[in-house]
Amino acid sequence: MILIVDDDAAIRSSLSFLTRRAGYAARFASSPAEAMEEVRRKAPSLVLLDMNFSRFTSGEEGLTLLRQIRVFLPSVPVILMTAWGSIELAVEGMRAGAFDFITKPWDNRRLLERISVALEMQRPPEGASGLIRDFIVGSDPKLESVLETVAKIAPTNAPVLITGESGTGKELVAEALHRNSRRADKPFVKVNLGGISSSLFESEMFGHKKGAFTGAVADRVGRFEAADGGTIFLDEIGELDPFSQVKLLRVLQEQKFEPLGSSATKSVDIRVVCATNADLPRMVAAREFREDLYYRISLVNIELPPLRQRSGDIPALARLFLTKGAAAHGVEISRLSTEAEAWLTGRSWPGNIRELKNLVERTMLISGKKLLTADDFKHSEGLGGVPLSTATVTTATGTLEEIERERIADALQRHDGNISQAAAELGVTRQSLYRKMEKFGLR
Repeated sequence: MILIVDDDAAIRSSLSFLTRRAGYAARFASSPAEAMEEVRRKAPSLVLLDMNFSRFTSGEEGLTLLRQIRVFLPSVPVILMTAWGSIELAVEGMRAGAFDFITKPWDNRRLLERISVALEMQRPPEGASGLIRDFIVGSDPKLESVLETVAKIAPTNAPVLITGESGTGKELVAEALHRNSRRADKPFVKVNLGGISSSLFESEMFGHKKGAFTGAVADRVGRFEAADGGTIFLDEIGELDPFSQVKLLRVLQEQKFEPLGSSATKSVDIRVVCATNADLPRMVAAREFREDLYYRISLVNIELPPLRQRSGDIPALARLFLTKGAAAHGVEISRLSTEAEAWLTGRSWPGNIRELKNLVERTMLISGKKLLTADDFKHSEGLGGVPLSTATVTTATGTLEEIERERIADALQRHDGNISQAAAELGVTRQSLYRKMEKFGLR
């Protein structure tokens, strides 16, 4: 049952018709006093709460009522209804425990979607046994807890923020959210915001019309339009500059935008998943990241554990990387000795899964052995900053120099040309990567 709290009879009538047509039972209250009577009489499953109940528009009445409701119903989701002019009040309401907020006038489809997500999130988890989790390897309780959350929220349209140290597998979790959603047969569009400059943000994200700026020789479809019907994954969202944050907030709120150079508004139906290794709450406190945008993207927050906190999964991950690396580079699959597994498990892995993958593949290629020992890994670890092409080993697909070129090209492609992130993945400095790109003609 949904409790609708608003002093406007027309709004109560409209929301009543909308929610009942969608199959929900509804009750009403026109004032804070009536709302508390309804709450005491029978607990609702969800509350739709207006922010103002008099000629004053400070929103204090709504915030006070929200806090009272949270005392009696700490686990019942409350969705605030507010005008754009009181977005700051809505953000304050989120701090006070509101589940979400919508703006007036609302879009019926979006409102019903928010209601569905809020109610879905209240259901007890059913475990992650049926989850499609390709290449998410491990059975550590911390990882299983993450996957249980993924299984629970994947079928919803809830915006998700994935946090964790660099290299912990945030992109894989984003893909799992998409593949286990009702949008699985629609596009999954990945965007590395750290690789998009402020001047190109609108063109990349929203597209542009021919002639919109110098060099715009043809119409271009933006990432949001390309993701229509599916999921857009915004990686490194903590790198977004303040101007672009404003542009993004409006699209996430309304799912509408105008391509650069066009006055025509386009609408999209997308699920938004963001990821960052930055401390966004600290950035919000320092006014480096908009608080209203933070609440908009983090309805659900999934924090991935670093590899050192799930060390029991390291041998299984290493075996996976041996298998995949052998297939990618055309060599025979190597095996791990018992001492090698113990050595790998005892490492701290500041670069997490990405660092483990790089070391395993490098050791397999440099050693050329069928059984890898701890000494092989120690030797290879010392070559972490040395280009593979300094070795004289050859494989079924050619020299290690050729393999190095392929790995650099792949890393650049995965990171949309972002030099810093590609260099971090490859374990080299930016300067070294620039030299290699010039050598291999990859500029």
